[in-house]
Amino acid sequence: MGIPVERYSKITDKNNREICLLRAFPCAWGKCTFCDYIEDNGHDEAAMISLNKSILDQVTGEFGVLEVINSGSCFELPKQTLDDIENVIKTKNIHKLFFESHWMYRKHLAAMRSRMQVPIIFKIGVETFDSDFREHVLNKHADFQSPEEVAEYFDSPCLMVGIKGQTKEMIAHDIDCLKRYFKLGTVNVYNNNTTPIKRDEELVRWFMKEYNWLLDDPSVEVLYDITDFGVG
Repeated sequence: MGIPVERYSKITDKNNREICLLRAFPCAWGKCTFCDYIEDNGHDEAAMISLNKSILDQVTGEFGVLEVINSGSCFELPKQTLDDIENVIKTKNIHKLFFESHWMYRKHLAAMRSRMQVPIIFKIGVETFDSDFREHVLNKHADFQSPEEVAEYFDSPCLMVGIKGQTKEMIAHDIDCLKRYFKLGTVNVYNNNTTPIKRDEELVRWFMKEYNWLLDDPSVEVLYDITDFGVG
């Protein structure tokens, strides 16, 4: 299998790093109402291991920082792929790793940090700190009630803005929580996909004007298009 161009990239706007989009077993939750990203997974372990290794082989280590993402959580990657990531860390002198995980794995983060033996920035798809919208509209299956709870385990929340049903007040609260409780974060501007959840164009225009200053904030990455990280 050839290596899709969009599975390896370099991020040089903020927090310079290499990024790899790997394939994993199906997301353990897989029921978020807005997500069709979970289609990029599989059950053929040998094929996934082979593809993932070919992607990881492109890592040069030039920044000393690597981000690994997949359609779910890092805990759903094949064991051999995790071994291969460990090997890349050692051979390419990686000193910082970005991983992604669902809230359900929060008690497993410490073990993964210990395994990789380099500092890990753990991202989490919070989407919003409004628990009612998060659970009853987005169906995230993440029952935390406050940003402080999230910050006990995770380093970098991913927020989503511009969804029909969201309000300006909800978004303002989310950005405030991001800046108040976390050193890093990502804001994804919602794009329509194959799910019934739809984008609110007026809300997006308001956000991009009201929060234009985030584009210059070194601690927050704003993704206007889903491929802004160069993968996907």
